[in-house]
Amino acid sequence: MSDPLRRDGRLGVGIIGAGRVGPVIGAALAGAGHAVTGMTSGSDDERASAVLPGVPVLDALDVVRRSELVVIAVPHDQLPALVAGIAELGGWQIGQLVLHTDPAYGIEVLRPAAERGAIPLAVHPAITFTGTSIDLRQLQAGYAAVTAPAPVLPIAQALAVEMGCEPVVVGEADREAYADAIVAVTEFSRSLIGQSTGRLREIGIENPGGYLSALVQSTVERALREASDPSPLI
Repeated sequence: MSDPLRRDGRLGVGIIGAGRVGPVIGAALAGAGHAVTGMTSGSDDERASAVLPGVPVLDALDVVRRSELVVIAVPHDQLPALVAGIAELGGWQIGQLVLHTDPAYGIEVLRPAAERGAIPLAVHPAITFTGTSIDLRQLQAGYAAVTAPAPVLPIAQALAVEMGCEPVVVGEADREAYADAIVAVTEFSRSLIGQSTGRLREIGIENPGGYLSALVQSTVERALREASDPSPLI
């Protein structure tokens, strides 16, 4: 395997996890000039192939062996066992970048890879993924929580930028609180909008989602402005 810190900065990128997140991250990095070497199969291979056309579908170990940067985008409860299992099979390589996208974990979950010489990175883009090319535009307007060992933090930040995001450093000890905030805002928003559209539908308003669209967006934008600037808005 070549040096992942080579001068031109271009990497062979493997994707483990073909759900809504992994293929989009792969497409974003491909757009920055990296080469996607392979991805694993997932729940919707047709959608993944639409986002990453022509990329070979491989098992996880082959993805790792082919790649200088491995992006792991799997469900939260699967991540520790996956990282440890690949370590037991001798998959992780010295100098290889290993990046996961889970909001709740920092780099400790990647210890089995790091103990075998890999470089652990945690980068969570703070958007709600659809698993389609629409997400690439959302990434351009978003932020990403970045956690990494101090010597390689610039690498994690650079990868977040190449995904399209503005990187924000989150400490290892703060990842749980960060994840709580992310879960709270996404679940509450979905629940509240679901309740409101249901009420409107009951009283005969057609397309309640469309009816509330401008109201919700303007309300959220004002709330975000107020959170960023606590001075009163007129």
